[in-house]
Parts: sequence; structure tokens; C-alpha cells
Amino acid sequence: MDAGDEVQSGTLDELAETISDADKRQAIHAVRSAGDALFTWDYDQSRPALVKLYEKAKTSMWNVSSDIDWDIDVDPWKIARDPNNPLNTTMAIDRVGTPFEKLTDDEWYDLGAASQAWTLSQFMHGEQGALICTAKIVEQVPWIDAKYYAATQVMDEARHVEVYSRYLKTKLAHEFPINLHLRALLDDVVSDPRWDMTYLGMQIMIEGLALAAFGFQYQTSPDPLLKQITRYVMADEARHVAFGVLSLQEAYRELSGSEIRERQEFCYEAAVKMRDRFLTQEVWEWAGLPVRECCDVMLHSEMQLEFRKLLFSKIVPNLKKLGLLDAGDGWLRQRFGELGVLQFEDWEDTGAEYERMQLEHTG
Repeated sequence: MDAGDEVQSGTLDELAETISDADKRQAIHAVRSAGDALFTWDYDQSRPALVKLYEKAKTSMWNVSSDIDWDIDVDPWKIARDPNNPLNTTMAIDRVGTPFEKLTDDEWYDLGAASQAWTLSQFMHGEQGALICTAKIVEQVPWIDAKYYAATQVMDEARHVEVYSRYLKTKLAHEFPINLHLRALLDDVVSDPRWDMTYLGMQIMIEGLALAAFGFQYQTSPDPLLKQITRYVMADEARHVAFGVLSLQEAYRELSGSEIRERQEFCYEAAVKMRDRFLTQEVWEWAGLPVRECCDVMLHSEMQLEFRKLLFSKIVPNLKKLGLLDAGDGWLRQRFGELGVLQFEDWEDTGAEYERMQLEHTG
């Protein structure tokens, strides 16, 4: 086991927490958000890379109702039993001596189908977080180029929430509440008054993690409808992360060393939380299994450890491109080395990926 696997963002009891019954009954979740709303009277589009993204965004809009083939039949239980289903890889654990030991194969596959619904539910909730964060960016970013592009992303994120909601309701007929730890991370990002922290938390960290998960899902899912949805979403998300990198590269040239260190620390803390807190806690709760014991199994499963590291394949190269990996005394590089994710630093960054994916999308 890597030294980084010993780094944990909380006790097992904390990691196993789920949202309360009272919160499940609440349809509205309020977060106090501060920050200045910035008007700019400079309407010159002086940032060519952002202008290019904006022009591409205007011609890349797709319609959930007409561009997705909703007539494709989806049988979640059949899919859960498919050997090509990625869940059968990520959940490939030795069940002996675990809370899963007495489950029949059918019950285990039912958990796989529920895990798929849980994953897509968290995508849906996360996309709403992106919707709110991007609306904040429109309000708070000082450049007209960025306001223009962020306005198109607001529409993108609304479409993503819509498409996952429709898939969950019409094809899986089951959705899970937001994971407590995802909600806490979204709350932190939304409540920070600094516009660049909204960019960093959402566009780089959360969207970067999601883009890696989408890529894994697209390559391995046996469901043709979900593959179609994922491909559309991925093309949008690559553009979104590229937007974050382009904007922050300019903004971070103006920050002091201490301000940069604060952002490095935020990235590290968010990385650890995202790595070891999304353990399908709500699935174990739904199934009547001991949540703490199930989380312990998933937290230390070798397959799960490798899968969770792979989720940082988009984050690390983008943080390197931003200069945050090596800024100052290389504090973040050292911490990511402890997490065992530095092998991704020279992987394709999202600027290059965006160009490739858009050519595929329009070709």
C-alpha cells in the first residue's frame, strides 16, 4: 500500500455519515453566498482563447429532448449482470469476511444496479452545483469574455441536470439523495466569496474529477443510451475545464505567494475528500447493510484504491498547467506524491483534450 493510502480525510465514522432523514425531506437547501457582483464597462473581447471557447459553445448546444434517443430500452438489472459493466470491475472485491458475504449473486447484482443509480444521482446533484457556481462566475468575474462564456455554461449545466434527471426517472426509476460529503464540498465552493475559488473548486477540482469518471463510464458502459448521454456531456465538460484553466492562468499571475499557498492547500484538502468520501454510503443504507463496515471494505479494497486514484487523471495535469503543482516550494507536488497520483502529471491536459473531443464531436 502506498504511503498516500494512509492519508484520510476523517475517521471511518465520519466517512460513513449520510444525509439526515430531516434533510432528505427538505426540497430546498440554502447556502449563504457572499461576494461582489461586478459590472464591467469594457466590452472589448481581448482574450482570444476565451472568445474561441465562446464561439464553440454557441454552436455546440444540444437538446435533451431531441438529440438523445430516449426510445433505447434500458434494463438496469441486466446491465448490472453484464461482465463489461464497469461496476463489476470497481466492485470486484473478496466478499468473504465482509458484510457482503451472505448476499446471493442476485442481491449483489441488485447492489450493482443501485450503485449505478447512486453514481448518476451524484452526477445530477453535482451538475446542479456547477449550475449555481457558473451563475456566480457570470456575476463575479471581471472580464466580459469570461462572462460571455460562463453564460453558455449555465445553459450547459442546466441541460446536464435535466438529462440525468430524466434518465434516472424514466430508465432507472430510482434516484438517491445527495451524498453528505458532496454537499459539504459544494457548500464550501458556493459560499466562498472569491470568484477564483469558485473556478478552482468547481471548474478544476469537481468538474475535473467528473470528467475522469465520465471517461471511464463512456469507455466501459454496456448501456448505449448512457454512452450517448455521456459523450454529449463529456464534450461540454472538457470545454468547461479548459475555461477554468484559461481564466485562472491569468488570474494567478497576480497573486502573492501566500495566496497561492492557500489555493494549493484547498486543492489538496478537496482532493483527499473526493478520493475517500464518496463510498456509496447511501446504497449500503438503502440496502439495510452496516454502512460503517461496508465503507471500510470499499475504502481499503485494492481495486477501489486504484480506481479512485484514476479519478485524478484530469486534475493533476491541469493543476500543473496552472502552476499550482510546483509553485512556492513544491508543496502541492509533495502532497500529491503522498497521495500516489503524480503519475498523471504528464497526461493530456484538458486544453488539448477539449480540442480533440470537439473535433470528434463535430466531425
